[in-house]
Amino acid sequence: MALPSNTGRKMARPRHRTSVLCALAAGVLWLPPLSAAAQTLSDPGDPAAFGSPSSDDATATTDDLQTGTIASTPTVAATTLDPDAAIAADALDNGRQNLRESTIDELRGGRDLTDDGTGIRLGTMMLKPTFSQGLVTESTKTGNETDRKSYWDTGLKGTLTSDWSSHELTINGQGNWRRHLSGDGNDEPTAAVDADLRLDLADDMAARLTAGYSFSHEDTTDPNAISGASEQSGIHQFSAGAALERDFGKMRGSVGVSFGRSLYTDAVLSDGTRVELSDRNRSSATLNARLGYEISPALIPFIEVSAGRILYDDKRDSSGYARSGDLYAARAGLATDFGEKLRGELGIGYERMMFDDQRLDDLGAVTFDGNLGWSPQRGTDVTVGVSTSIEPSTTAGLSGSVAYALNASVAHELRSNLVARLSGSTTWRDYPTEGSESETIEYTAGAGLTYSVNRHVDLTADLGYELTTSDTATDTQVLRAGIGLSVKR
Repeated sequence: MALPSNTGRKMARPRHRTSVLCALAAGVLWLPPLSAAAQTLSDPGDPAAFGSPSSDDATATTDDLQTGTIASTPTVAATTLDPDAAIAADALDNGRQNLRESTIDELRGGRDLTDDGTGIRLGTMMLKPTFSQGLVTESTKTGNETDRKSYWDTGLKGTLTSDWSSHELTINGQGNWRRHLSGDGNDEPTAAVDADLRLDLADDMAARLTAGYSFSHEDTTDPNAISGASEQSGIHQFSAGAALERDFGKMRGSVGVSFGRSLYTDAVLSDGTRVELSDRNRSSATLNARLGYEISPALIPFIEVSAGRILYDDKRDSSGYARSGDLYAARAGLATDFGEKLRGELGIGYERMMFDDQRLDDLGAVTFDGNLGWSPQRGTDVTVGVSTSIEPSTTAGLSGSVAYALNASVAHELRSNLVARLSGSTTWRDYPTEGSESETIEYTAGAGLTYSVNRHVDLTADLGYELTTSDTATDTQVLRAGIGLSVKR
């Protein structure tokens, strides 16, 4: 029997190879759409499709009056080697005004390295509570007298942030209770809560609503504090505001109104006598407008003007002075945003307060205001802030003071679980009067360490020093040291 020729076998082989190649080509063209569709239609609650929200991303903010709406939400878990996952991530962002924030090199990482794994999800909100307990010892020297005391500091704070496709709500709250163990002093509670709601409107427009409350006791070094009081006045402060922000091409405009309310409780002298301070109760209202121009996304010069009214409950205080008045301010500055490396704003201007009582001189000053955050290298953060404020006085015949404050802090990661902190500040208060001028200067310095036992427990150690000098009073020095423990969820 004749065997098949080699020629016939070679002719059959091309048809088989052609069929295989056609099938492989069809599979390659068909598989990516299926993968992208599967990623896009995956359940948002599936942990395999989403990474855990990071501590930085959970609290996204917009620059007060600058660049519109920028926010962060949980990052899609996709490796840079998987193009289908990247396509799915972009599809998930479609229709969201709170876009997910990409990395510096615009590549999506396999996991979010800033995720600390803390937080409690409450529906579409994320709650991050922290409980702290510390033991502090303090030594205060005034002239030749030295007072020593120790106390427990118990604190509770938390942040509640939204994870919505549009709009954003952030609520911050904290409370602290100081219980004295030795030395003179009363237990001192403090509390603060504030809420910020951003509403994303049409046509590059956003509305912002804010509200806040705080309570604290007046500091003994405050120029309006009662000398010799065993318990200084408690201050209740309320605030509310509304603003409308709009982008017009490269122009950034906003207009807003804010309201404030301050209430003062009685001070208690060492013999138990109560000093009523209700004549310091006041309300304020301020109208503010700001206009900026985007030279580039990272540089926005701006101008800002404001006008307001401070109205005291009592037409005249206990000394017979009418301290209600009008407040006007204007400033120009530059806002910068170079990402995590450098961001903030600095401005210079002029502020003036005119009192209803003609016996009180007007208070006016050149103002410097701003803050700057700089990260020279990974693991190192530097912040610098400067502010100017006009502070009304309670002293008969004295209008008040102008306070200039400068502060700076540095945080550096010595190890992945050990952070060193340094801080310092200076506050200069000038009291202009008709005949002469006096001033008070406060200096503070601090150092500390934070050791992370794990992602839920931190150990802290802090050392601080304060010095207050005055032309009209004895210098005061305070040395403070403490250790603490904080637990976060």
